[in-house]
Amino acid sequence: MGIPQPVFEIKEVSYTYDQHLIALDNISLIVHPGERLAILGSNGCGKSTLLKLLDGLYFATRGVVTAFGQPLTETAFQNDAYNFEFRRRVGLVFQDSEAQLFMPSVWEEVTFAPLQLGFTHEATVERAEWALEALKIEKLRQRAPHQLSGGEKKRVALASVLSLMPEVWLLDEPTAGLDPRSVSWLIDFINDQAAAGKTIVTATHNLEMVSASADRIYVLDEDHHLLAEGTPQQILTDRTLLVQSNLAHT
Repeated sequence: MGIPQPVFEIKEVSYTYDQHLIALDNISLIVHPGERLAILGSNGCGKSTLLKLLDGLYFATRGVVTAFGQPLTETAFQNDAYNFEFRRRVGLVFQDSEAQLFMPSVWEEVTFAPLQLGFTHEATVERAEWALEALKIEKLRQRAPHQLSGGEKKRVALASVLSLMPEVWLLDEPTAGLDPRSVSWLIDFINDQAAAGKTIVTATHNLEMVSASADRIYVLDEDHHLLAEGTPQQILTDRTLLVQSNLAHT
């Protein structure tokens, strides 16, 4: 058997905002199928931008991003069949759940994406019911998302992606605004998805979360460079590296 094709591959990628604000500078990395990968770095280092590149929301200023062996380009997403297939396979959960939730009720939120991507009404209902049950938010179905707690909003955001049953999860600072119990639950959710064969890419600065829910880590520094790659044991015990990347105090 050959080596499995990477889910994502980034080769010498840079991204700039407004043609001069650097968000990522000459980044190269690989995401393997079925792994729990963490993108670790302090606020402002480019983690969120990297996830948006992987999700096809942004496109590299320089370099090449591939997904499932194909270049991830604006031209590719102009093809409806490609766009729909990619959106069914890859789900992004934003750092700010409120930025992701916009429908009048939780039920409409969780059914929105499957309906938009062409699933039948019957399939959408089945997926939505399953997602609500999996996230233990069945009783919230008629509630307005803006009336929910931070932890409840996070569960609804996750359910809205889970209803698509994606192969790949992109999680942007998923512990932001969560209490310790919700963080523990979220780590269990990530590990359950990984156990089911899903690929998980988590952008975070939460060292505790990384130690409990990652197989491999890439570290970004405050100059938007890739600083290191390794296992949680290698990265989290390297005090000099953590200080250098502003993830620990001297």
